[in-house]
Amino acid sequence: MSVRIRDANNSPQDRLWIQRHYPEYLDDLSDSSMNTGMFPAYAEREPELMARWFADDSSHPLVILKNERPVGFALVSRPPRNQRDEIDFCMAEFFVVASSRRLGIGRDAARLIFNRFAGTWAINEFIYNKAAVAFWRSIVADYTEGRYRETVSQGEVRQVFSSRSARR
Repeated sequence: MSVRIRDANNSPQDRLWIQRHYPEYLDDLSDSSMNTGMFPAYAEREPELMARWFADDSSHPLVILKNERPVGFALVSRPPRNQRDEIDFCMAEFFVVASSRRLGIGRDAARLIFNRFAGTWAINEFIYNKAAVAFWRSIVADYTEGRYRETVSQGEVRQVFSSRSARR
């Protein structure tokens, strides 16, 4: 199985694919086990959010492909300039369609993304999103061979690490 990532900014079809699947992503986030009421508000602002993804030069929308077919998306963002001393990149959004989960696609896509964007990373998960916390802990621990820092604060779990491309 071949997994790769592609810049969504370069293709109107990729942008449409993300827009079509974004509601599915929000549905996952608003699952009853972690429903905070905030994700339906995102759905109302979807056009504004999508426009920002594709217009902001500090955002990198990506499509995740398996055998050249879109199966997910990610949004890599750069923090505001006044916070870039500590963190270079954030995994702002990450989604794989349900039918393509648990096949290693997310793991492979995350590795490709980390390797592409060299620097110090931060990934935040809502503490009650147990699946996301377990996924990112596993991915980051494996990718960094255990060399990462994790904190829990204000309802979020946060992993901070350097991508392999940035390590010396």
